[in-house]
Amino acid sequence: MPAIPETMTAIAITEPGGPEVLQPRELPVPAPGPGQLLVKVRAAGVNRPDILQRTGVYPPPKGASDLLGLEVAGAVVAVGEDVTRFKEGDFVCALVNGGGYAEFAVAPEAT
Repeated sequence: MPAIPETMTAIAITEPGGPEVLQPRELPVPAPGPGQLLVKVRAAGVNRPDILQRTGVYPPPKGASDLLGLEVAGAVVAVGEDVTRFKEGDFVCALVNGGGYAEFAVAPEAT
């Protein structure tokens, strides 16, 4: 596996509105915590909560990423403590607590 970079490109909301408010930003790559996977995102879903959040009528839950993206698919590039089901190189699809519109996202191991 290639080394994990320190920064990544993510799609951020600059202000509430239409698709034009989505802009690329350089952000730190998140680190997986206990029971979490770091996924190199190959695909992200676009769903109604993402659209509502983008328009400003559906704030992210407390403690969740302010980046859009609740569904991701890609390769595991790192695992947090206590992860037993997956390893680096495994391909996964996952529901995440925001942050899927980025090159890397943290996902729960979920058994």
